[in-house]
Amino acid sequence: MADHDTLFDLQLDGRAPGQWHARVAELGNALGRCESLGGRDLAVRLDAGRSLMVSFETIPAARRFNPEAAPRGWLVARARGWSALTLLADARDSWFRDGAVHAYFDRLIDAGYFEDFDRVLFFGAGGAGYAAAAYSVAAPEARVLAIRPQATLDPAQAAWDRRFLGQRARDFTSRFGYAPQMLETASRAWILHDPLVAEDAMHATLFAAHNAMLLRTPHLGPTPERELAAMGVLDHLIDDAMAGTLDAAPFARHWRARREHLPYLRTLFRQLDDDGRVGLLARLCRFLMHDSNRSLFADHTLAPNEAGRAGAAPRAATGHDTPDPGSV
Repeated sequence: MADHDTLFDLQLDGRAPGQWHARVAELGNALGRCESLGGRDLAVRLDAGRSLMVSFETIPAARRFNPEAAPRGWLVARARGWSALTLLADARDSWFRDGAVHAYFDRLIDAGYFEDFDRVLFFGAGGAGYAAAAYSVAAPEARVLAIRPQATLDPAQAAWDRRFLGQRARDFTSRFGYAPQMLETASRAWILHDPLVAEDAMHATLFAAHNAMLLRTPHLGPTPERELAAMGVLDHLIDDAMAGTLDAAPFARHWRARREHLPYLRTLFRQLDDDGRVGLLARLCRFLMHDSNRSLFADHTLAPNEAGRAGAAPRAATGHDTPDPGSV
Protein backbone atom coordinates (compact mmCIF):
# COMPACT_ATOMS: atom_id res chain seq x y z
CA MET A 1 0.00 0.00 0.00
CA ALA A 2 1.27 3.46 -0.85
CA ASP A 3 2.54 5.66 1.99
CA HIS A 4 0.21 8.65 1.73
CA ASP A 5 2.57 10.90 3.70
CA THR A 6 5.15 10.34 0.95
CA LEU A 7 2.55 10.80 -1.79
CA PHE A 8 1.68 14.22 -0.42
CA ASP A 9 5.35 15.25 -0.36
CA LEU A 10 6.51 14.32 -3.85
CA GLN A 11 9.26 16.99 -4.04
CA LEU A 12 9.32 16.95 -7.84
CA ASP A 13 8.75 20.61 -8.63
CA GLY A 14 11.82 22.65 -9.59
CA ARG A 15 14.10 19.69 -10.23
CA ALA A 16 16.34 19.41 -13.29
CA PRO A 17 15.35 16.62 -15.71
CA GLY A 18 17.86 14.10 -14.40
CA GLN A 19 16.98 14.84 -10.79
CA TRP A 20 13.27 14.59 -11.59
CA HIS A 21 13.79 11.21 -13.22
CA ALA A 22 15.78 9.95 -10.23
CA ARG A 23 13.18 11.21 -7.75
CA VAL A 24 10.35 9.50 -9.64
CA ALA A 25 12.28 6.23 -9.58
CA GLU A 26 12.96 6.68 -5.86
CA LEU A 27 9.28 7.34 -5.14
CA GLY A 28 8.17 4.47 -7.32
CA ASN A 29 10.38 1.97 -5.52
CA ALA A 30 9.31 3.33 -2.13
CA LEU A 31 5.58 3.23 -2.87
CA GLY A 32 5.33 0.26 -5.20
CA ARG A 33 7.62 -0.70 -8.02
CA CYS A 34 9.53 1.20 -10.71
CA GLU A 35 10.95 -0.42 -13.84
CA SER A 36 12.98 1.01 -16.70
CA LEU A 37 11.59 0.14 -20.11
CA GLY A 38 14.21 0.08 -22.83
CA GLY A 39 16.10 3.16 -21.72
CA ARG A 40 14.81 6.19 -19.85
CA ASP A 41 11.12 5.34 -20.14
CA LEU A 42 9.59 4.18 -16.87
CA ALA A 43 6.71 2.06 -15.61
CA VAL A 44 5.74 2.97 -12.06
CA ARG A 45 3.24 1.05 -9.94
CA LEU A 46 1.74 2.66 -6.84
CA ASP A 47 -0.22 0.15 -4.78
CA ALA A 48 -3.30 1.40 -2.94
CA GLY A 49 -7.03 0.78 -3.50
CA ARG A 50 -8.93 -1.63 -5.73
CA SER A 51 -9.50 0.97 -8.45
CA LEU A 52 -6.55 1.24 -10.85
CA MET A 53 -5.73 4.20 -13.07
CA VAL A 54 -3.38 3.28 -15.90
CA SER A 55 -2.01 6.50 -17.37
CA PHE A 56 0.37 7.07 -20.26
CA GLU A 57 2.26 10.34 -20.00
CA THR A 58 5.34 12.10 -21.29
CA ILE A 59 7.88 13.40 -18.83
CA PRO A 60 8.27 16.85 -20.50
CA ALA A 61 4.50 17.47 -20.34
CA ALA A 62 4.20 16.28 -16.74
CA ARG A 63 7.06 18.51 -15.60
CA ARG A 64 5.81 21.56 -17.48
CA PHE A 65 2.03 21.47 -17.21
CA ASN A 66 0.98 19.45 -14.15
CA PRO A 67 0.68 20.66 -10.55
CA GLU A 68 3.75 19.75 -8.50
CA ALA A 69 5.44 18.74 -11.80
CA ALA A 70 4.00 15.29 -11.12
CA PRO A 71 2.42 12.65 -13.35
CA ARG A 72 -1.32 13.31 -13.51
CA GLY A 73 -2.02 9.68 -12.76
CA TRP A 74 -0.27 10.07 -9.42
CA LEU A 75 -2.15 13.24 -8.51
CA VAL A 76 -5.54 11.76 -9.34
CA ALA A 77 -4.84 8.45 -7.63
CA ARG A 78 -3.46 10.15 -4.53
CA ALA A 79 -6.60 12.24 -4.03
CA ARG A 80 -8.89 9.22 -4.39
CA GLY A 81 -6.97 6.38 -2.81
CA TRP A 82 -6.65 4.56 -6.13
CA SER A 83 -3.78 2.43 -7.27
CA ALA A 84 -1.80 3.80 -10.21
CA LEU A 85 0.19 2.30 -13.04
CA THR A 86 1.97 5.11 -14.85
CA LEU A 87 3.93 4.72 -18.07
CA LEU A 88 6.32 7.66 -18.51
CA ALA A 89 8.08 8.37 -21.80
CA ASP A 90 11.19 10.53 -21.84
CA ALA A 91 10.17 12.23 -25.08
CA ARG A 92 7.94 15.12 -26.07
CA ASP A 93 5.74 12.76 -28.09
CA SER A 94 5.49 9.02 -27.64
CA TRP A 95 3.20 6.24 -28.81
CA PHE A 96 4.79 3.68 -26.46
CA ARG A 97 5.56 1.29 -29.32
CA ASP A 98 8.88 -0.03 -28.02
CA GLY A 99 9.16 -3.78 -27.66
CA ALA A 100 10.02 -3.29 -23.99
CA VAL A 101 6.55 -1.84 -23.41
CA HIS A 102 4.93 -4.80 -25.20
CA ALA A 103 6.93 -7.18 -23.04
CA TYR A 104 6.00 -5.31 -19.87
CA PHE A 105 2.28 -5.65 -20.55
CA ASP A 106 2.78 -9.30 -21.47
CA ARG A 107 4.28 -9.85 -18.01
CA LEU A 108 1.37 -8.07 -16.34
CA ILE A 109 -1.11 -10.21 -18.26
CA ASP A 110 0.73 -13.42 -17.37
CA ALA A 111 0.82 -12.42 -13.70
CA GLY A 112 -2.90 -11.65 -13.64
CA TYR A 113 -2.11 -8.14 -12.42
CA PHE A 114 -5.27 -6.46 -13.70
CA GLU A 115 -7.49 -9.18 -12.22
CA ASP A 116 -6.75 -7.87 -8.71
CA PHE A 117 -8.78 -4.68 -9.29
CA ASP A 118 -12.50 -4.00 -9.25
CA ARG A 119 -12.22 -1.12 -11.72
CA VAL A 120 -9.53 -0.26 -14.27
CA LEU A 121 -9.30 2.96 -16.29
CA PHE A 122 -6.77 3.59 -19.07
CA PHE A 123 -6.04 7.28 -19.72
CA GLY A 124 -3.86 9.30 -22.08
CA ALA A 125 -3.78 12.17 -24.59
CA GLY A 126 -2.35 12.31 -28.11
CA GLY A 127 0.18 9.54 -28.65
CA ALA A 128 -0.42 8.57 -25.03
CA GLY A 129 -4.14 8.41 -25.83
CA TYR A 130 -3.31 5.99 -28.62
CA ALA A 131 -1.38 3.90 -26.10
CA ALA A 132 -4.22 3.99 -23.56
CA ALA A 133 -6.58 2.57 -26.16
CA ALA A 134 -4.11 0.08 -27.61
CA TYR A 135 -2.91 -1.43 -24.34
CA SER A 136 -6.37 -1.54 -22.77
CA VAL A 137 -6.74 -4.95 -24.41
CA ALA A 138 -4.47 -6.22 -21.62
CA ALA A 139 -7.33 -5.69 -19.14
CA PRO A 140 -10.61 -6.95 -20.60
CA GLU A 141 -13.66 -4.96 -19.45
CA ALA A 142 -11.48 -1.96 -18.58
CA ARG A 143 -12.68 1.57 -19.30
CA VAL A 144 -10.74 3.99 -21.49
CA LEU A 145 -10.63 7.78 -21.61
CA ALA A 146 -8.50 8.80 -24.60
CA ILE A 147 -8.09 12.46 -25.55
CA ARG A 148 -7.30 13.24 -29.21
CA PRO A 149 -5.83 9.75 -29.77
CA GLN A 150 -4.40 8.61 -33.05
CA ALA A 151 -5.90 5.33 -34.26
CA THR A 152 -2.61 4.44 -35.97
CA LEU A 153 0.26 6.12 -37.76
CA ASP A 154 0.58 3.32 -40.28
CA PRO A 155 0.71 5.18 -43.64
CA ALA A 156 -1.38 2.44 -45.23
CA GLN A 157 -4.28 3.50 -43.00
CA ALA A 158 -3.55 7.11 -42.02
CA ALA A 159 -1.52 8.64 -44.86
CA TRP A 160 -3.65 11.76 -44.49
CA ASP A 161 -2.09 12.55 -41.08
CA ARG A 162 1.24 14.17 -41.92
CA ARG A 163 1.92 15.66 -38.47
CA PHE A 164 4.21 12.86 -37.29
CA LEU A 165 6.09 11.75 -40.38
CA GLY A 166 9.12 10.75 -38.34
CA GLN A 167 7.07 8.15 -36.48
CA ARG A 168 5.87 6.29 -39.56
CA ALA A 169 8.88 4.01 -39.49
CA ARG A 170 7.60 2.54 -36.23
CA ASP A 171 5.61 -0.66 -36.37
CA PHE A 172 1.89 0.03 -35.89
CA THR A 173 0.75 -3.29 -37.36
CA SER A 174 1.99 -5.88 -34.86
CA ARG A 175 0.76 -6.58 -31.33
CA PHE A 176 -1.16 -3.80 -29.61
CA GLY A 177 -1.07 -2.08 -33.00
CA TYR A 178 -4.38 -0.73 -34.32
CA ALA A 179 -5.92 1.09 -31.37
CA PRO A 180 -9.62 0.92 -32.39
CA GLN A 181 -9.39 -2.85 -32.71
CA MET A 182 -7.75 -3.13 -29.28
CA LEU A 183 -10.75 -1.32 -27.77
CA GLU A 184 -13.05 -4.20 -28.64
CA THR A 185 -12.55 -5.79 -25.20
CA ALA A 186 -13.16 -2.54 -23.25
CA SER A 187 -16.44 -2.23 -21.39
CA ARG A 188 -16.67 1.44 -22.36
CA ALA A 189 -14.46 4.00 -24.06
CA TRP A 190 -14.67 7.76 -24.48
CA ILE A 191 -12.80 9.49 -27.31
CA LEU A 192 -12.55 13.21 -26.64
CA HIS A 193 -11.39 15.57 -29.39
CA ASP A 194 -11.76 18.99 -30.99
CA PRO A 195 -13.68 18.38 -34.23
CA LEU A 196 -12.13 21.52 -35.72
CA VAL A 197 -8.70 19.86 -35.69
CA ALA A 198 -9.18 17.90 -38.89
CA GLU A 199 -6.73 15.08 -38.24
CA ASP A 200 -8.01 14.51 -34.71
CA ALA A 201 -11.58 14.39 -36.00
CA MET A 202 -10.65 11.86 -38.67
CA HIS A 203 -8.89 9.64 -36.16
CA ALA A 204 -11.89 9.88 -33.83
CA THR A 205 -14.22 8.50 -36.48
CA LEU A 206 -12.04 5.39 -36.70
CA PHE A 207 -12.83 4.66 -33.05
CA ALA A 208 -16.61 4.67 -33.58
CA ALA A 209 -18.00 1.45 -32.09
CA HIS A 210 -20.84 0.19 -29.93
CA ASN A 211 -18.76 0.61 -26.76
CA ALA A 212 -17.16 3.96 -27.66
CA MET A 213 -18.61 7.46 -27.27
CA LEU A 214 -17.12 10.38 -29.20
CA LEU A 215 -17.08 13.58 -27.12
CA ARG A 216 -16.60 16.83 -29.03
CA THR A 217 -14.79 19.84 -27.54
CA PRO A 218 -14.79 22.46 -30.32
CA HIS A 219 -12.46 25.46 -30.02
CA LEU A 220 -10.13 23.85 -27.46
CA GLY A 221 -7.49 23.37 -30.13
CA PRO A 222 -4.76 20.75 -30.56
CA THR A 223 -4.24 20.09 -26.82
CA PRO A 224 -7.73 19.93 -25.26
CA GLU A 225 -6.40 18.08 -22.23
CA ARG A 226 -4.50 21.20 -21.12
CA GLU A 227 -7.54 23.42 -21.57
CA LEU A 228 -9.78 20.97 -19.72
CA ALA A 229 -7.26 20.89 -16.87
CA ALA A 230 -7.17 24.70 -16.79
CA MET A 231 -10.98 24.74 -16.71
CA GLY A 232 -10.89 22.45 -13.68
CA VAL A 233 -12.89 19.65 -15.29
CA LEU A 234 -10.33 17.08 -16.46
CA ASP A 235 -10.22 15.26 -13.14
CA HIS A 236 -14.04 15.19 -13.04
CA LEU A 237 -14.05 13.56 -16.46
CA ILE A 238 -11.58 10.98 -15.16
CA ASP A 239 -13.82 10.33 -12.14
CA ASP A 240 -16.87 9.78 -14.33
CA ALA A 241 -14.93 7.55 -16.70
CA MET A 242 -13.66 5.41 -13.83
CA ALA A 243 -17.24 5.10 -12.55
CA GLY A 244 -18.55 4.34 -16.04
CA THR A 245 -20.99 7.27 -15.87
CA LEU A 246 -19.51 9.64 -18.46
CA ASP A 247 -22.65 9.90 -20.56
CA ALA A 248 -23.96 12.85 -22.57
CA ALA A 249 -25.60 14.66 -19.64
CA PRO A 250 -22.61 14.57 -17.25
CA PHE A 251 -20.30 15.62 -20.07
CA ALA A 252 -22.58 18.54 -20.95
CA ARG A 253 -22.45 19.72 -17.33
CA HIS A 254 -18.65 19.63 -17.31
CA TRP A 255 -18.49 21.28 -20.74
CA ARG A 256 -20.33 24.35 -19.44
CA ALA A 257 -17.10 25.40 -17.72
CA ARG A 258 -15.90 26.71 -21.09
CA ARG A 259 -18.20 29.71 -20.62
CA GLU A 260 -15.74 31.03 -18.04
CA HIS A 261 -12.56 29.93 -19.81
CA LEU A 262 -11.00 32.95 -21.47
CA PRO A 263 -8.79 31.08 -24.00
CA TYR A 264 -11.87 29.27 -25.31
CA LEU A 265 -13.85 32.51 -25.53
CA ARG A 266 -11.00 34.24 -27.34
CA THR A 267 -10.77 31.42 -29.87
CA LEU A 268 -14.50 31.51 -30.52
CA PHE A 269 -14.45 35.30 -30.78
CA ARG A 270 -11.59 35.32 -33.28
CA GLN A 271 -13.14 32.56 -35.35
CA LEU A 272 -16.36 34.54 -35.73
CA ASP A 273 -14.38 37.71 -36.43
CA ASP A 274 -12.23 35.99 -39.09
CA ASP A 275 -15.34 34.53 -40.70
CA GLY A 276 -17.03 37.94 -40.81
CA ARG A 277 -19.99 36.67 -38.81
CA VAL A 278 -20.98 40.13 -37.58
CA GLY A 279 -24.39 39.23 -36.23
CA LEU A 280 -23.16 36.21 -34.34
CA LEU A 281 -20.16 38.16 -33.09
CA ALA A 282 -22.42 40.88 -31.73
CA ARG A 283 -24.57 38.33 -29.96
CA LEU A 284 -21.50 36.75 -28.41
CA CYS A 285 -20.26 40.15 -27.23
CA ARG A 286 -23.62 40.99 -25.67
CA PHE A 287 -23.74 37.64 -23.94
CA LEU A 288 -20.28 38.10 -22.46
CA MET A 289 -20.66 41.77 -21.55
CA HIS A 290 -23.84 40.94 -19.69
CA ASP A 291 -21.91 38.43 -17.61
CA SER A 292 -18.57 40.19 -17.21
CA ASN A 293 -16.46 43.13 -18.31
CA ARG A 294 -13.62 41.33 -20.03
CA SER A 295 -11.50 43.80 -21.97
CA LEU A 296 -11.20 41.48 -24.96
CA PHE A 297 -14.89 41.95 -25.70
CA ALA A 298 -15.36 45.45 -24.32
CA ASP A 299 -12.85 46.75 -26.87
CA HIS A 300 -14.77 45.29 -29.79
CA THR A 301 -17.26 48.15 -30.35
CA LEU A 302 -19.57 47.79 -33.31
CA ALA A 303 -19.85 50.66 -35.77
CA PRO A 304 -23.43 51.91 -36.46
CA ASN A 305 -23.71 50.02 -39.76
CA GLU A 306 -22.40 46.85 -38.10
CA ALA A 307 -24.84 47.30 -35.25
CA GLY A 308 -27.64 47.55 -37.77
CA ARG A 309 -26.55 44.37 -39.43
CA ALA A 310 -26.15 42.69 -36.06
CA GLY A 311 -29.75 43.54 -35.25
CA ALA A 312 -30.96 41.58 -38.24
CA ALA A 313 -31.86 37.98 -37.74
CA PRO A 314 -28.63 36.03 -38.22
CA ARG A 315 -28.57 32.86 -40.22
CA ALA A 316 -28.81 29.72 -38.19
CA ALA A 317 -25.54 28.83 -36.52
CA THR A 318 -24.37 25.27 -36.68
CA GLY A 319 -21.45 23.53 -35.08
CA HIS A 320 -18.47 25.71 -34.26
CA ASP A 321 -19.92 29.11 -35.19
CA THR A 322 -22.67 29.18 -32.56
CA PRO A 323 -22.21 32.46 -30.66
CA ASP A 324 -23.62 31.48 -27.27
CA PRO A 325 -20.83 29.67 -25.37
CA GLY A 326 -23.52 27.63 -23.73
CA SER A 327 -24.35 25.95 -27.00
CA VAL A 328 -20.92 25.43 -28.55
